Amino acid sequence: MSIENKNDCPPSVECSIEKALDVLEGKWTFLILRDLFEGKKRFGELRKSLDGISPKTLTERLKQLESKGILVREAHATIPPTVEYSLTEKGQSIKPIVKAMKLWGAAWGE
Repeated sequence: MSIENKNDCPPSVECSIEKALDVLEGKWTFLILRDLFEGKKRFGELRKSLDGISPKTLTERLKQLESKGILVREAHATIPPTVEYSLTEKGQSIKPIVKAMKLWGAAWGE
């Protein structure tokens, strides 16, 4: 299997690898996805499992993933308000990519 390079894409079409990287940018994005593969999570649960992430960064990443159709934000009218995040079908389809990267990191990461 060959790796795409910029010359593989017609000038009028954005490279598919660039599209994927646009969605999956940043360390925190992968870790958020990892947690959401397990099911719905609240903001506090995500923050607790992502050691070192600031609330601002987590909020930004969640908004980006929601705007790209990767996750859904579900607000419940409770006191206090409850917000849950879960992956869409599009978000779930990323799981094999993340798994492949995890296996690659285990085999080749140092």
